[in-house]
Parts: sequence; structure tokens; C-alpha cells
Amino acid sequence: MKSRVLAGLFLSAIALCILSNSARAQLYVSQQGNGTVAEYDAATGALINSTFVTGLNNPFSLALSGNDLFVAEFSGNRVGEYDATTGAAVNANFITGLSSPAAVALSGNNLFVTNYGAVGTVGKYNATTGAAINASFITGTNFPVSLALLGNDLFVGNNFVGSVSKFDATTGAGGPFFGGVSNPLKLALFGNNLFVSESGAARVSEWNATTGALINPTFITGLSGPNGLAILGNSLFVASNGSGTVGEYDAITGAPINPNFITGLSQPAGLALQVQAVPEPSTWAVSALCFATLLFRRFSRRSA
Repeated sequence: MKSRVLAGLFLSAIALCILSNSARAQLYVSQQGNGTVAEYDAATGALINSTFVTGLNNPFSLALSGNDLFVAEFSGNRVGEYDATTGAAVNANFITGLSSPAAVALSGNNLFVTNYGAVGTVGKYNATTGAAINASFITGTNFPVSLALLGNDLFVGNNFVGSVSKFDATTGAGGPFFGGVSNPLKLALFGNNLFVSESGAARVSEWNATTGALINPTFITGLSGPNGLAILGNSLFVASNGSGTVGEYDAITGAPINPNFITGLSQPAGLALQVQAVPEPSTWAVSALCFATLLFRRFSRRSA
């Protein structure tokens, strides 16, 4: 009996150590087809909530800051703010008066928003209040459809001209960075590598974020309207608007892990990840289980 009890404590200690170093993550997917944001388990692809946020008008891009989920509604000409835990609206009209906002990106308390319409600008807003810091922070872009941030570098994908520009996120200074991409609907960074989902070429390409040099034009191919990108660890998630799927790929090699990680979506566009650490056990609990483990090992040696 004693050995069984101690064995149980030993296994509990192992499980506790595993849990204390693990995390769970949610993958949010905006769907243009039905005007919703759905929530999935980022480890398994299991559906958590198909109607996490509803009533949206062409939700094209997502961005997360703490417990705030920002949604750019391309046809609604606004950016809404939602609770990332419950999906409840914090302020559905967080930023209004926009011209087809296609992308949102966060840097500290700054929220950058592209105006895809005729204005062709990137605005800078306060991420807490929604107040405009500079609604015309960057001008002269050409149908700006995507954003990504690396430190103080703000990358902007220009849709119809097939290029990516690079700007200073503090001053707005900058300009063209590289061309030769086909409908760069989303951008994502993995270290110093910049991934571009090229909807027109049905692929994801890989570029050097410092020099703009092309690393791999066919990092991932055979996609159907690739759109949203998100990275968790070494996994690169890609939303395929045409096939209604989210695929999982190796962010180092581009090799498929599961091209059908999530299926049955309605024109998936934006992706965002929320990682939550599992609460660590109390010091007393860890000490008690470690002591039990030592007892088990000593008892096992005597019984051998």
C-alpha cells in the first residue's frame, strides 16, 4: 500500500512539473464570409467558440494586446475592441471614420491602422483610448493591406503594386523596401525573417527583414488565397481564404505539419494568437511533492 501511495505522489510530482512549465494558447480567426471571429485551441486545432465575436462587417485583420483583441472591419470602416477572454465588446467603435482599414499592428501603446481606400495612409492611434496620435502618420502608400513590426521597423505591404515598404515606427520616415510580391495580404516576422502571404501567387515567401533580400520565394506553395499569418514557437499558421482552412507549417523549413489544421472556415482572413501560461503551483506544494519523490526513491532502493 505504501509503495502505491508513494508511486502516486511521484507521478503527481512529474505531472506538476510538466504543467508548471507549459502554456495554453488560443488561435483567433476572423472570417470574412460570416462576419465572425472564431476561437480555437492552438495546440490541437479544436474549436473553442465558433461565434467568439459576431456581427462584424468584413473582419480582415486582428491584433492582440494583453486582454484586448482589435478587429479591423474592412467594410465597416472601423476598428473594434473586444475582450480576448470573453469576446464581449469593449468598444465596437474604438476607431471610426477610416477608409477600408485592412491591417492593424501594435507597438507598446501605439496602434497602427492602414487605410486601404483612396487615402492610402497608415494612421497611428492610442491603443488605450483610440484617440488619433497622427491619422496620417504615413502617406503615399499604395493600397496598404498589411502591417508587421520588428522593433522600431514598421513594414507595410502594398497590394496592387506588389511591394513591401519599411518605415520608422517613431517618425514615419521610410519608403520602398522590396518588390516582386503578388498581393501581399499579410506579413509576419520570425526572428529576422519576414514572411509574406502572396495571395496572387498562392504561396508564402521568405525575406530578410534587415536587407530586404529574398531568402525563399516558395517557402510554402500550393495554397488557396493565402491570407492571415501567425507564429507560435516554430509553427507558422497560414489562413487560406479560398479553401477555408488554416494550415500549420514548420517556420524554419516551410514543411507542412498539418495543412488542414483547421477546416470548414468561411473565408478566413486574420489570425491572432493569445498565449497564457498555466499558473505555477505554490512553493509549499512543490516542496511537498519533491519530498514525496525523495521518499519514494529511498523506499524503492530499500525494497529492491
